[in-house]
Amino acid sequence: MARIVQKYGGTSVGDVERIKNVAQRIKAFRAEGHELVVVVSARAGVTNELIARAHALCANPSEREMDQLLAIGEQETIALTAMALQGVGVDAVSYTGAQAGIFTDTVHTKAKIKTIDARPLEEDLRAGKVIIVAGFQGINEEGQITTLGRGGSDLTAIALAAAIKADKCEIYTDVDGIYTADPRVVKNATKLPEISYDELLELASSGSKVMQSRSVEFAKKYRVVFEVRSSFNQNPGTIVKEEVAYMEKVAVRGVAVDKDQAKVVVSHLPDKPGSAAKVFRALADATVIVDMIVQNEGRGGVANLTFTVPLTDKARAQRALEPVVLALGGGEVAVHEGIAKLSVVGVGMKTHSGVAATLFQALADKGINIELISTSEIKISVIIASTQADEAARVAHAAFGLG
Repeated sequence: MARIVQKYGGTSVGDVERIKNVAQRIKAFRAEGHELVVVVSARAGVTNELIARAHALCANPSEREMDQLLAIGEQETIALTAMALQGVGVDAVSYTGAQAGIFTDTVHTKAKIKTIDARPLEEDLRAGKVIIVAGFQGINEEGQITTLGRGGSDLTAIALAAAIKADKCEIYTDVDGIYTADPRVVKNATKLPEISYDELLELASSGSKVMQSRSVEFAKKYRVVFEVRSSFNQNPGTIVKEEVAYMEKVAVRGVAVDKDQAKVVVSHLPDKPGSAAKVFRALADATVIVDMIVQNEGRGGVANLTFTVPLTDKARAQRALEPVVLALGGGEVAVHEGIAKLSVVGVGMKTHSGVAATLFQALADKGINIELISTSEIKISVIIASTQADEAARVAHAAFGLG
């Protein structure tokens, strides 16, 4: 008997028939004697529909009210899934994030988990019940509902696995593992049997939609080994774990593209100590996530600062920066869309030379211009025109022989 945490994404519970299929899968695990905590997302499309309704009523709805609204999606699914299990003879009980003891900070729409009080879960597990938990949500110290951001159900599952010391954590989705690239874009992408936390973290932060990056960070911190697999078949998935020696034999393990990016250019910024600090402090206070950063060499007492932010944060970034630039004595803030980030990732980069040269040459041969470059020990990212993003992914994938 094992203690297992399973997470089912929105497509896996997209309608009544799919919820029934999930219930049958859970029933089979329960029949083997396993203890189960199941995390579910909102049905596919529900969250987007709720967001659309909110913006139809208010151009800039408050983040508190958005959390109140968006938490509904998962609450529907937990109840329906529990009912489906009860209908096939499995004793199941549903929990909201708050009822599951998931306590977060006070930031709405992007809350971070602070602690989990798993005692209620432990009691129901001992009683032989299957527990269905709403992903993506928690409660803060003020008693307010909070949500964890897009993909937050993955984080809920990983965090619960750590809290209850689960033997296994399985992330069920509509793909049967993690691929060398998006199979919808790169037709000959191949499934990876295993991948390290660091590699998946870089891929997730670079646009891969399989896992939320914060979930992978949490798994690495608490050493939660998990498997990404499909809820529509019984195929083995991809195991995510600590880096092992053989992983370094391959220079590049995957390619990711992120089209949800915006480029922010702060021009004519006073070239003096503290200017950049004030810019990025304002962005931090506005909870804007900054990715690639380039500062041009100052001339004539001014410099230009260029960086990328998620497309959803572009307006927030502009609002945060305009008073700062004014206070610094002038300058301009311009936001540019129509860009994408292409990344190649692999722990083997640490021991292989020529990765950057291979990537840059492959892009140049196809006439794909690079606007910005950023590197880490195991990743190279470039900013290119979004219209060339899919072609660039295929070019990079072929250049490193990943097909």
